[in-house]
Amino acid sequence: MTEAERLLKEGLPTLLIGTAGALVFWAVGFPAAALTGPAAAVSLATLAGLRSHVPARLRDAAFLVIGVSIGSTVTPEVIATARAWPLSFFLLGATLVGVLFAVRALLIGGFGFDRTTAVLAATPGHLSFIVALSADLRVDVSRIALVQSIRVLLLTLVVPILITLWGAQGTAPAVEPVVITPVQAVVVFALALGIGLLLMRFRVPAALLLGAMAVSAVGHGADLSRGVLPHWSTVIAFVVMGNLIGTRFRGLGRSGLLSAFAAGGAATFVTCAVAAIGAALAAEILGLPPAVLLLAFAPGGVEVMAALAVETSLEPAFVAAHHVFRLILLGTLLPILLARIRSP
Repeated sequence: MTEAERLLKEGLPTLLIGTAGALVFWAVGFPAAALTGPAAAVSLATLAGLRSHVPARLRDAAFLVIGVSIGSTVTPEVIATARAWPLSFFLLGATLVGVLFAVRALLIGGFGFDRTTAVLAATPGHLSFIVALSADLRVDVSRIALVQSIRVLLLTLVVPILITLWGAQGTAPAVEPVVITPVQAVVVFALALGIGLLLMRFRVPAALLLGAMAVSAVGHGADLSRGVLPHWSTVIAFVVMGNLIGTRFRGLGRSGLLSAFAAGGAATFVTCAVAAIGAALAAEILGLPPAVLLLAFAPGGVEVMAALAVETSLEPAFVAAHHVFRLILLGTLLPILLARIRSP
């Protein structure tokens, strides 16, 4: 089968099913519908026998868009916030390490994960980053994607409830983000592609995603480029990412699916408990509202947590700074940890 035939017979049906899933989830008000909808729809279709497929070029384009989107959160305001709260960042790092090792031990001891798969499934990082890294390392991506997807979904549902129970009162004014200019977007994507291809030559996992994150973060942090990508572009990228997650479920039987769901639920419970303890301790030490610290420490998706901060007016710059710091810390620690695990 040629690539064109595969695109027509497998790629196009996958894209249509994923898009339909996104629309259905959006219509019912499901969290992160552009990601969770396609992931659910394509996963079910794949388990039912669909030969699902996402073209490599489309996948790479989605990685670039998502990387630029993540990097655009590194604004001068975020950097200023980071300088003002070093103790909070230290406590976040300690909480992050606690979550990683607690969930890793749970997945190995309670659900039979191997060490590499357990580390990637336990990592409270960005779902797109973990999926891309897992795909490059050729591990059990379907189990990792399912555990991580459940974590993001449940945190999206649970965190607003906890914030409400803590009696959060938002004080920060909501600001409508400015869309990046076409000229700046072209420059950012050209540099991101160049850096990503360079990282690929050195066999860096998720090279395009990391390259785009780095270029966008430097540009936005230095105030050389301003604004975020158009909403429609990130929605398309998330639909593609959801499709990609769904394609990883080939060969996963009912027992494997139920086991992965159980692992995801248990991991999310431990993650929430450790993050809540860290947030409560930080709130006591720093004298900040617990709800703000919980939103900053909750290891959900950057976009989801930042959106919740804006929607609730709970110090969006403070929350975004902590989630960006979390990604930077994970980007540094995770390759070291994986190298130690996989070394002979």
